[in-house]
Amino acid sequence: MRTVTVVGASLSGLYAARELRAQGFDGRLVIVGDEPHLPYDRPPLSKDFLTGRASEDQLALTDSEEIAALDAEWVLGIRARGLDARGRTVLLDDGRTVSTDGVVIATGASARRLPGDGLAGVHTLRTLDDARALREELARGPRQVVVIGGGFIGAETASSCAALGHSVTVVEAAPIPLVPQLGAEMAAVCAALHRRGGVELVTGTGVAGLRGTVAVTGVELADGRTLSADVVIVGIGAAPNTGWLAGSTLAVNNGVLCDDGCVTALSQVVAVGDVARIGGTRVEHWTSATEQPRTAVANLLVGRTVETVQSVPYFWSDQYGARIQFAGRRQDGDSVRIAEGALTDGSPADDGFLALYERDGRTTAVLSVDRPRPFMRARRELLRGQARGMSADQGQGKGQGRRAPAAL
Repeated sequence: MRTVTVVGASLSGLYAARELRAQGFDGRLVIVGDEPHLPYDRPPLSKDFLTGRASEDQLALTDSEEIAALDAEWVLGIRARGLDARGRTVLLDDGRTVSTDGVVIATGASARRLPGDGLAGVHTLRTLDDARALREELARGPRQVVVIGGGFIGAETASSCAALGHSVTVVEAAPIPLVPQLGAEMAAVCAALHRRGGVELVTGTGVAGLRGTVAVTGVELADGRTLSADVVIVGIGAAPNTGWLAGSTLAVNNGVLCDDGCVTALSQVVAVGDVARIGGTRVEHWTSATEQPRTAVANLLVGRTVETVQSVPYFWSDQYGARIQFAGRRQDGDSVRIAEGALTDGSPADDGFLALYERDGRTTAVLSVDRPRPFMRARRELLRGQARGMSADQGQGKGQGRRAPAAL
């Protein structure tokens, strides 16, 4: 393998480039990115960067020394528009092609949008340019801010806007935000953080449309109400960036379909990060984007699946001065037990709490608010439990004899 192209100058793309060099690849390395920026850290965009506590320099994930060591060709500000498996090339929007022997797909995801969101004052928050524009608008003085979507990005952005002194309302179509991630009981506890932060939470109704001619003036709800708004932030999730793969032989369904080792139907093409649907699951978490590349690159360099991703899902969120941490695989029907700390009127106590999700006598997941050390101990135990389970599966002959995918 003489040339490997990483499509996506993202967190996972950078980690894939690092792994290629660390695992001995000394050939030509090309990194293609649709943004003009070198890889940067996205989580602070909705938090410290938005509030002015972090500069753009502090977002950088790499430096000049590492860039030199990677010895890569950076093609930035150019979008990939196709993958020609037969011709072994990646096609670029400017008409150029990159001949390649292997491909790492790390194109991430894009923020979902609402009809009519071209009005001035309507924002999404996914990229550095998004965050720049929103931060500039919030610096103009007190605003009435409506955040559409009560997920983690919406909640973090609402928290930052409130900290800056703006009047904030969060609109969530579901009865409670974050139920799929946390379950109804713990989602209700975390929803109480909005109230603690002085933010109004409107649930159980969707958005019918945005009001305004040139600039947004309000948000019309499905129940007939209208919320006045100077700034609207749309945080209704993200869609994987797979459109550029149309016409290729790769299977795409809410992400690039991969086996448990991040390998696609083509043995010399792997996918990592938000764009990858690995073993039937697509996960949009920072930790997954940094862990998957090691396995993906190992399999790419040998041309078949010899390793599988072994991790316990983990994510965190900073909201209203509290840190929420979650690890594991919660399922509907799991019981929840407060193992440390307490709740006060349905809200986290000042010193937080640690909750365990349990099923059939074993812990399946762990949630904490402001209990980082106990959380890390519980997370390590989850990892040990998974390792024991995988050892038992291997002892029964499961996961053996994986078929090699087709070559590029």
